[in-house]
Amino acid sequence: MAPPGAPRKGEPRTVETQEADRGTTPAPRRFVCRFAPSPNGRLHLGHAYSALVNHDAARRMGGTYLVRMEDIDLTRCRPEFADAILDDLAFIGAPPDAPPRRQSAHMADYAAALARLEGMGLVYPAFESRAEIARAVAAQDAAGAPLARDPDGVPLLPFARKRLSDAARARRRAAGEPHVLRLHMAAAVEAAGGPLAWHEAQGLPEGPAALVAAAPEAWGDVILARRDVPTSYHLSVVVDDAAQGITHVIRGEDLFQATAVHVLLQRLLGLPQPVYHHHRLIRDAAGAKLSKSAGADGLAALRAAGVTPAELRRRLGLQPTPAT
Repeated sequence: MAPPGAPRKGEPRTVETQEADRGTTPAPRRFVCRFAPSPNGRLHLGHAYSALVNHDAARRMGGTYLVRMEDIDLTRCRPEFADAILDDLAFIGAPPDAPPRRQSAHMADYAAALARLEGMGLVYPAFESRAEIARAVAAQDAAGAPLARDPDGVPLLPFARKRLSDAARARRRAAGEPHVLRLHMAAAVEAAGGPLAWHEAQGLPEGPAALVAAAPEAWGDVILARRDVPTSYHLSVVVDDAAQGITHVIRGEDLFQATAVHVLLQRLLGLPQPVYHHHRLIRDAAGAKLSKSAGADGLAALRAAGVTPAELRRRLGLQPTPAT
């Protein structure tokens, strides 16, 4: 049972009353934020909103607004999309303050972080194919004992680590069998050495922050790397935020729950923890989250229709560009 006054999981507390929470209070630093799209398609209104929220916060704080191209998936990400993204950002009035960081140029950084976690005994290879996983999930459902699911609705796989001995996994990995590398979540949480939490800015991204208790266990043994993509979103994002000196991570509310995994990795890797702010999502007329195939909501279509940057801001409910 949590001690009296401790936050329930997901419940915010004010920062001022939490000075004793180890490793969670961020030191004052110059404001640095980032917009981090994947160049696997053109930007839509949701991207424009996130970029402008980041840009505007940096301008209000006299800070730095950066762009990162999250292009670890080399089969889907293309240079022409990265160029188009920068062109769209210039059009909406949110060009970055420095050349973008491209994840594909920093695979060695992610490999080093992964090796550190492996050296701590927190990573293991899992050999189940997608077809095997689908059959296992179906069998559990048919037996009337469906698997628990993570916050994204993906079934958790408690059997993945238990089916093979360490020696058997090592032999299969050495033989080059296809596998993914997963974080041993229970061991990782134990190694973190105490409660995890993050600071969530309320209202404006640079506004007062409240403490949110993190429960990374809800995600199970997350994938940290694949054979075809030798890193993952979770691993890359914490390495990149530290490398770029990000003090405030401003992103969509669909990533709120994933922050629990990120603060765990930050603790394990000894990385600084930024303040977080998860903004509202821009949705289509049916209330669905916008996608890269957004059609009329894509920036290319809006620009072709003559929509101006000022009109775009009004449509998104944003104030005029802040003075620099």
